[in-house]
Amino acid sequence: MSVVINTNYAATVASNNLATSNSMLQRSLNRLSSGSRIVNPSDDAGGLAVATKLSAAAKRQGATATNIGNSVSFLQTQDGALKVAAKVLDRISELKTLYSDPTKSSSDLANYDSEFNELQTQLSDIDGETFNGVSLFGTSDLTVSVTEDGGTSVTVQGRDFTDATSGVGAITSSAVTSLSGISLTQVTTAIENVATFRAQNGAEQSHLGFASELLTVNKANLEAATSRILDVDVAEESTQLARWNILVQSGTAMLAQANASAQSALRLIQ
Repeated sequence: MSVVINTNYAATVASNNLATSNSMLQRSLNRLSSGSRIVNPSDDAGGLAVATKLSAAAKRQGATATNIGNSVSFLQTQDGALKVAAKVLDRISELKTLYSDPTKSSSDLANYDSEFNELQTQLSDIDGETFNGVSLFGTSDLTVSVTEDGGTSVTVQGRDFTDATSGVGAITSSAVTSLSGISLTQVTTAIENVATFRAQNGAEQSHLGFASELLTVNKANLEAATSRILDVDVAEESTQLARWNILVQSGTAMLAQANASAQSALRLIQ
């Protein structure tokens, strides 16, 4: 091999190798310090695109689960109101039975009517209850999305509490001012209607509960899939760090040797 001064091929090759090793060492350091396998988009452009979509879907899963939780709270509040209504109707049915006692005086009956009127007011008050400004009762349904893409939903039925047929309207009607104005059959029907409302409410809570559980499982799986793309394998990357660290040190030493080798030409001209 010729001994030359202007060109040091060995030093050039050693310098290029050192630059490559140093770049890879810096990448390993960046990955381990950030915990992310993809520090720059160029590390895995396709994987970054997929991970971004999966991460967004996981966040939507969490938001949907929160919405479902709010709907369950709505139903629980509604059931609490219905539970009280059932107790009120139980008392009205008891008053109606006592009212039919032929030994009661007109004064006694008036006392029963007085309590009945107060219970009517309580039932009317229950109909006006709200949850976060949304009426607990009425004819409007609530549509609750149970998937992150909005493709599937659960309908929370509107319950017309004061309807004369399916609710307690026969008891709370303004035309009814006395226990004598209602029949025991009407009271028992109202009790059955409230029981039906509660059964429907429970079925909807169950449906939403399972939907929420599915969302939780799906969210965990999406997060795991995102992790496999984005998160660095510390064990593997630490091994690479040790490798590149050794190569940088050896490359630096060899570059110094290559630079020193050119000095042999000086001995020939001294």
